[in-house]
Amino acid sequence: MAVTMNDVAKAAGVSLKTVSNVLNDYEFIRPATKQRVEDAIAELGYEANLTARSLRSGKTRMLGLVLSDLSSPYYAELASRLMKAASRRGYRVLVEQSDAVADVELNALQGPFRQLTDGLLFTPLMIDADTIAARLGKKPLVLLGEHILDPRFDLVTMKNGEAAAALTAHLLASGRHRIAVIGAHPEESAGSAGLRLNGYREALDRAGVPFDPALIAPCEWRRDNGAAAVAGLLERGVDFDAVFGLNDVLALGALHELLIRGVRVPQDVAVAGFDDIDEARFASPSLTTISPGMEEIAERSIGLLIDRVEGVEAGSQGLHVEAGFQLKIRESAP
Repeated sequence: MAVTMNDVAKAAGVSLKTVSNVLNDYEFIRPATKQRVEDAIAELGYEANLTARSLRSGKTRMLGLVLSDLSSPYYAELASRLMKAASRRGYRVLVEQSDAVADVELNALQGPFRQLTDGLLFTPLMIDADTIAARLGKKPLVLLGEHILDPRFDLVTMKNGEAAAALTAHLLASGRHRIAVIGAHPEESAGSAGLRLNGYREALDRAGVPFDPALIAPCEWRRDNGAAAVAGLLERGVDFDAVFGLNDVLALGALHELLIRGVRVPQDVAVAGFDDIDEARFASPSLTTISPGMEEIAERSIGLLIDRVEGVEAGSQGLHVEAGFQLKIRESAP
């Protein structure tokens, strides 16, 4: 005969509710009690029937997370923080990588992945707001990032423009006036690259420094592209005394290229990035960057999604949250 939750409760000397709380990994359980329940589960060989539980409750206590590229250090760190934030609330997170493919993003909204989860955290890059609204269904959704700013949806994002302006102002205040930007996307205005470039230009305007298109190096956001962008600037003879990588991996690629070419950082060229990934602290020299409030983004987005899952209704418009940021001044651009 199959072992039941009642059997576990009796063996551990606790209530059925306590066993349920342990299985759902609720935070506020005494360690000794949790250990007794876990010991009873192991001794009896109890296996939770998650399918039956979800059929009874209508909930899986699973949240979906769709990100474009988990090899990106920022997305990897964010996913880890989201999982921890969800776990503290008794939820688990299923992760899907979209690779910025429209069909994958669409399937995340309507396919089996969506059916397995109670709510979705989503960073759409290839589909638009109307497509999402048409396929959303009844399960809640929280958007991450800034590619879609639409009042119909809850959104948690960062202060891209304001933070980029603060970083640029720091470089200007340190005496740098030829600040190259790598990672721009000329066709983009609403996404991260467009907003950060706008912030850069606003800081130049406030300081009375003319904008020079020759200092803008478009590329995709990878280390090798950061290195190649700086190499291209040097080989074209573009005069610059600072590099602003629109994310940290670009800045780290640029830093590497400058150092192997004998350009001193920060004496000859200052280097700064955006995201404050773990690697930024351990680069040599350590990387000046923007910390975009990743912990706050994780906590606020998970909290908002779980509130919706558990019945806290949105108002007439979705809630839009912008996390705070910090300028982290380190050796590469003191």
